Amino acid sequence: MHTRSLDQTRNIGILAHVDAGKTTTTERILFRAGATYKQGEVHDGTTVTDFDAQERKRGITIFAAAVSCTWDGHRINLIDTPGHVDFSAEVERALRVLDGAVVVFDGVAGVEPQTESVWRQADLHRVPRIAFVNKLDRAGADLDAAVGSIRTRLGVTPLVVQLPLATGDGVVDLVTRRAFRWVDGVMAETGVPAGADRHRRALEEAVADLHDTAMEEFVADGALKDATLRDALRDLTTTRAGVVVLCGSAYKNWGVEPLLDAVVAYLPSPLDVPPVHPERPATPDAPFAGLVFKVHAAPTGRLTYVRVYSGQITKGATVLDTGTGRTERVGRILHVQADRHTDLDGAAAGDIVALVGVKHAGVGATLCSPDAPLVLEAASTAEPVVSVAVEARVAGDTDRLSVALARLVDEDPSLSVRSDPETGQTVLSGLGELHLEVAVEKLRQTGGVTVNVGRPQVSYRETVVSGVGGVLFRHVKQDGGAGQYAHVLIDVAPSDEPFAFTSAVVGGRVPKEYVKAVEAGCRDALLEGPLGGHPVTGVHVTLVDGQTHPKDSSELAFRTAGRLALRQALGQSTLAVLEPVAEVTVTAPDDTVGAVLGDLAARRGRVTDSTTRAGTVVVTATVPLAELFGYATRLRSRTQGRGTFTTRPAGYQQAPDGTG
Repeated sequence: MHTRSLDQTRNIGILAHVDAGKTTTTERILFRAGATYKQGEVHDGTTVTDFDAQERKRGITIFAAAVSCTWDGHRINLIDTPGHVDFSAEVERALRVLDGAVVVFDGVAGVEPQTESVWRQADLHRVPRIAFVNKLDRAGADLDAAVGSIRTRLGVTPLVVQLPLATGDGVVDLVTRRAFRWVDGVMAETGVPAGADRHRRALEEAVADLHDTAMEEFVADGALKDATLRDALRDLTTTRAGVVVLCGSAYKNWGVEPLLDAVVAYLPSPLDVPPVHPERPATPDAPFAGLVFKVHAAPTGRLTYVRVYSGQITKGATVLDTGTGRTERVGRILHVQADRHTDLDGAAAGDIVALVGVKHAGVGATLCSPDAPLVLEAASTAEPVVSVAVEARVAGDTDRLSVALARLVDEDPSLSVRSDPETGQTVLSGLGELHLEVAVEKLRQTGGVTVNVGRPQVSYRETVVSGVGGVLFRHVKQDGGAGQYAHVLIDVAPSDEPFAFTSAVVGGRVPKEYVKAVEAGCRDALLEGPLGGHPVTGVHVTLVDGQTHPKDSSELAFRTAGRLALRQALGQSTLAVLEPVAEVTVTAPDDTVGAVLGDLAARRGRVTDSTTRAGTVVVTATVPLAELFGYATRLRSRTQGRGTFTTRPAGYQQAPDGTG
């Protein structure tokens, strides 16, 4: 077990839009910190963190990978996260266990759609961030434009601490007032260009506006000392009042060492963030508590990735899964370097490790000392919106398919598996078309099962357009012994919330425990709507009145009455089918914009924004998810292979008649 103090630990993530350079930045960090002896490249399929065969084939990050390195006496535990929207749940789970993050921006494109999404996810988890504007070696790269998009699109105050050299191979550090160039990947100090003092002054003014101590010194002395500026930048980062902005080109190897310095200087240690539970300080001598954020079925066995929040854990220890009440024995503890593992004697607060021997604890489970139980908040799980039917091609593989599907869902809770009661088909659901493609390919690769896959289907919903009042339902059942008796009178109306329930019963005509049973019965009825058997949302149910029997009334009777009453009321109401929609951002040459817009219109797309820059048009539209299947192929043909697009969920909208 390491003896490094917690203030010398950084648990960070690399976040960005797809293709902004996250994995290349991670690769350069590992190389510059001496954790690898050779630089890997995404296009060669030789990077450390994109070790999965599908990642190397597709050239994108799919699964969050944990690595670590040492820089300036600090241990940096780093998670490289996916950038594609279909794998946002993987980002969500990583953010839950991180103390800070580096957000990578494309120096040409600035803030891109998925950047906004991961930024909002980080906001929800209150994760401090610094920004790295990457790819400044590319034609059209513009630091000022990228910073402007950070300010306007993310609604934050960027604090620019570096400027690119005019030679395009180095940076000026405004905090230390030094400049560096990289020649053949080697950093060397160079002269500070004229005009840097003006930018330093602007940085001091921006920091003083946000930080009281800095303001006092700035007013008294007319400037800030380097140490004061550095301390203020750290405070503003950890409190998320400002975002430090650095720049460089990871691919060309410049700007990486200062980025590592900034991670150490500005991002918080485990001691700098609030404890995840008031009873569990982030110290090794507290009772053990950790959160499972990833499960991986490796060839050597099931790996359970855990962030240790307090206490210590050693090989052979028994831990409690507080969600299930089950105890598990830790056989081995591994230090993880992507797909390579090293045995450890133990782990302590602040560590991110993998456990071997934990057979049942799933993603989001709290593991803790059996004599000091508690529950840590898990990351939220996104609801699947796209489904495919899967079946074993060979009849004898049906059992193997079931085992492989169970393993898939164990690793990725954003996938779900169910059996269609009408067709008997096994249905696999996920967050997008690519998400399901990857899952099916994984079935074939690791499950050893050849599968047939049906056409993707989206998950529809039903909602109340106009309700109905005074629906009376009497549930009376007498078949010997204790009977069942419940009368309920309900009103149904549309709601902005998925489900709302209120009781207007007066005089105690329906006891409170029976009111709760009616609400539970109504929730049961929402699972299948009358139009097409889809889940129902946007419903407000009011329990107006009811009647009980002194002997035969029970919670079960009122739950049954609530379910059947709402089912009857929905049948009398006016309902509509809702379909999932996505915000699509298409980037294409401006001479193909007509074909792009025409195709979006044919897909029932509604254009919300269109901008042109340097011969390229960027079109944003809201499109029904069902219309996007196969869109990548169509876009390539309409733009001669030059168009690209990204999507992100945008909720639900009313579907045309006959849909669903």
